[in-house]
Amino acid sequence: MPNSTADLAARQAIAELLAAYADAVWRHDYDAFAHCFAEDGEWRISGLELRGREAIRATIAQIMARLRKVRISFATPILSIGETTASGRVLMSEQCAWHNGETNLALGTYYDRFCLTAQGWRFAWRLFAQEYRGPPDLSGRWFAVPDYGAPPAMPPRDAATPDVATRRWGLGES
Repeated sequence: MPNSTADLAARQAIAELLAAYADAVWRHDYDAFAHCFAEDGEWRISGLELRGREAIRATIAQIMARLRKVRISFATPILSIGETTASGRVLMSEQCAWHNGETNLALGTYYDRFCLTAQGWRFAWRLFAQEYRGPPDLSGRWFAVPDYGAPPAMPPRDAATPDVATRRWGLGES
């Protein structure tokens, strides 16, 4: 439960960071997306371990090249707030419209470590545990993901994610 003005301000800033992330994806704004991460931030998604804003920016641009639109919706995050660091998790859903005419729904959990920078709160480390991809009726593919326990439990910093999408995104192709 929030116990100070600083705690409430951090929670609001992190909620706005999540909104900025979703907005950047919707608008295909790769600079804004990368700016959601600390300069040396890390993004772990679908077997990828990306470090630094430039690598994150380049990869989101490649991923989004195949997608017409992606609408991300986040639930209310569960957060543990410190003075200059925080951690948390947030359930998310993602509706995808591909340039090839396909659509899909993705469901999962983002595990986050945040840091307070001169520009405000940023992602220091993000891990996406995708649990589902397929049609909205949930008849698609479900993925096995580890249960890290109830909040504030988090995956270890070196946790890997299974590669469930890089081929679909066209990453690593010649």
